[in-house]
Amino acid sequence: MKAMVLERRGGPLQERERPVPVPGPGQVLLKVEACGVCRTDLHLLDGELPDILYPIVPGHEIIGRVAGCGPGVTLSHGVRLGVPWLGDSCGECWYCLHEQENLCDRARFTGYQIDGGFADYTLADHRFCFPVNPDCDAAEAAPLMCAGLIGYRALNMCGSGLQRLGIYGFGAAAHIVAQVVLWQGVELYAFTRPGDEEGQEFARQMGATWAGDSHQLPDLPLDAAIIFAPVGELVPAALRAVRKGGVVVCGGIHMSDIPTFPYALLWGERQLRSVANLTRKDGENFLGLISKVAIDTHIERYPLHAANQALRDLKEGRLQGAAVLEMTGTAD
Repeated sequence: MKAMVLERRGGPLQERERPVPVPGPGQVLLKVEACGVCRTDLHLLDGELPDILYPIVPGHEIIGRVAGCGPGVTLSHGVRLGVPWLGDSCGECWYCLHEQENLCDRARFTGYQIDGGFADYTLADHRFCFPVNPDCDAAEAAPLMCAGLIGYRALNMCGSGLQRLGIYGFGAAAHIVAQVVLWQGVELYAFTRPGDEEGQEFARQMGATWAGDSHQLPDLPLDAAIIFAPVGELVPAALRAVRKGGVVVCGGIHMSDIPTFPYALLWGERQLRSVANLTRKDGENFLGLISKVAIDTHIERYPLHAANQALRDLKEGRLQGAAVLEMTGTAD
């Protein structure tokens, strides 16, 4: 099989021929149909995540079909599954026992400590996979496995009763959660890099009430804001934009340093929170929700061998929506 492998910090990914892996106890072998390209993959490539074990196959927004099962797994050949970022947890620590497996100190993550989906085949723990509509477009479904799930968890952290929500960084996660927000009847305010008129127009096309530069303030204070861009200086900007009692949620796994800011920005019972990973319950709830909400993922398709180009396009802001790798031409 072909796999795009990160062998050293900074990359690029190398196309390698590898044997098709054999599933062990509790594992399922998936023939990968599509795998989304996430900003976390950029952090992996740039060495911004700790304790990377090279070589590693990135990719944690996987849609694939069952091609084999290890001992203890009974899944029919050809069943379609989705594989998210969280690939394993210990199941016995305080966090796992209190519905916070996303914070498990022994958790392992797809495409980071476990070889991921930038390959023709991948292995996954069947307990951490989600059933996926067999009739959907695999490439369009792939971003739901991380961009959608993290956006959903971040939105839940904003609290209930929202009237106005701001989103900083209008990319893959933002354009998915925006559709949920608008379905809920919440006004959406989109903040992009200064001068990113294409991104702002994309947000308006998605239904945003307002779209502008990240240093601007909306006409009305926001109830909450989600920061998807990995830019620490957006934290004080978002705090300025939310009302007293409002919430700012940092939705990324990595962010540049947050600059100092006056306590007055936090005062007034404003809250600053971070999202860490996801739980399987998040996945179940989110996939149940999107059966009611017609989510339209905007994607740019790439063949597997063009993974480096997809990463460059993401890094340089050339995408509206999400990049997705599609795997073709490999028999089961």
